[in-house]
Amino acid sequence: MAQRTTDYYKVLGVGKNASDDEIKKAYRRLARQYHPDRNPGDKQAEERFKEISQAHDVLSDAEKRKAYDRGASPFGGLGGSGGFDPGAFSGGFGDILSNLFGGGGGGAEAGGRGGVRGGRPREARGRDLETEVSLSFDQAVHGAQVPLAVPTSQPCPTCKGTGARPGTSPKVCPVCEGRGIESQSQGIFSISQPCSNCQGTGTIIEDPCPTCGGSGAQRSVRRLRVNIPAGVRDGSRIRLAGKGEAGVRGAEPGDLYVITRVSESPVFKWVGDNLEVEVPLTIPEAVRGAVIEVPTLNGSKRLRVPRGTKHGTVQRLRGEGPPRLGGKAHGDIRYRFVIDVPSSLSPEQLEAVDRLSEVMNGNPRAKLFAGAGSSS
Repeated sequence: MAQRTTDYYKVLGVGKNASDDEIKKAYRRLARQYHPDRNPGDKQAEERFKEISQAHDVLSDAEKRKAYDRGASPFGGLGGSGGFDPGAFSGGFGDILSNLFGGGGGGAEAGGRGGVRGGRPREARGRDLETEVSLSFDQAVHGAQVPLAVPTSQPCPTCKGTGARPGTSPKVCPVCEGRGIESQSQGIFSISQPCSNCQGTGTIIEDPCPTCGGSGAQRSVRRLRVNIPAGVRDGSRIRLAGKGEAGVRGAEPGDLYVITRVSESPVFKWVGDNLEVEVPLTIPEAVRGAVIEVPTLNGSKRLRVPRGTKHGTVQRLRGEGPPRLGGKAHGDIRYRFVIDVPSSLSPEQLEAVDRLSEVMNGNPRAKLFAGAGSSS
C-alpha cells in the first residue's frame, strides 16, 4: 500500500493539531503569494501553488486528514491506496438491514454519489471545488468576465488513474475481498465500516506508479474565464456545474463554486438590496433649498433639496440601484443629506454668522424645558 511522502503540515506551515480555521488561513496566505496570476511564467511558483493546494485539499477534509494522519495516501479514491471516500458508503440503517438479512436492498444503492452496488464500491463522482475571485465594486454591480486559475486533480497520465506502475494493476484486497468494507458483529447486528487494509477502495497497490506514488492523480492548474453575473455581493457563491474535479474512471465530474470578494466603494454603501450615498449640504443649501447633482451607477442626476432640509433627511431614486441577483428588478439608491458644518471660519464668515444669529428669533430648545416641566 502506497504511503505518504510529503508532510502537508510543513507545506502549509502549521502544526499537526492545527484547527480548520488555522489551516484555511495558512492556505489563503500562501495561495495568494504563489498564485500563477501573481507569478506569470514562474514554474517554481506554480509547482509550489500545486503543492499548497494539494495540502489544503487533504487537511481541510476530515476523512482525508484522518487517512493521511494514519500514514496512507489520501487520494485512494482515484484508484490508489489509502484515503477513504465517505461518499462510497451510506453507513446508515439500510446497511445494517442488508447485513442482517443478507440482502441487497440496502440504503447504499439510493446514495446517489456513492454506495455499494453488487457488493463492490461504486465509482466516485468528482469532488466539488471552491475558489475565490476578487472583484471591484463596479465589476460586481455591472457583471464581468474574469480569469480563474483553479488547482485541481487530474488522472495521472502515466498510470491512467489506476495508481499502479504501468504493466501492473491494483490487486483485490484480501481482507475485504474487494468490497471495501469490513463487518463487525454487535450482538444481532452487523456494523459495516471501511476496510482497514485498503481504506475502503477494495484494492491494494503492490507496485505503485513512479509518477504519482500510487495516488492515481496529479495536481494541475486549470485556467478558466468565468462570467460573473451583475449584482453579486461580497461572499456570493456561484455554482459552475461540471467544472470541478474529474470523476473516478469516467464518473461524472464535481462542481466548481466561485466565492466573490468585492472591494468597497468609496461612495456607495450597501443597505439591504439598495445603495446609500451620504450627500453633504452647506448650511445655506439646507436653509434655502437647492438643486444639486448626485452620483448614480451610470453617471449623475439632479435632486431638488427642499427648503429647511434637516440633517439625516433621505431622498430615494427608485430603480437606480444595483440589479438583484437572479432577477430583473433593480434596487434603489438612497441619498442621505448631512449638513456640512465648517470646523473653522474666516473673520468675514464669522461676521455673517453673527448677523444671521441676530435675525433668527426664538430658542429652539425652549420646548425641551416646557415638556420637562409639564411631566414633573
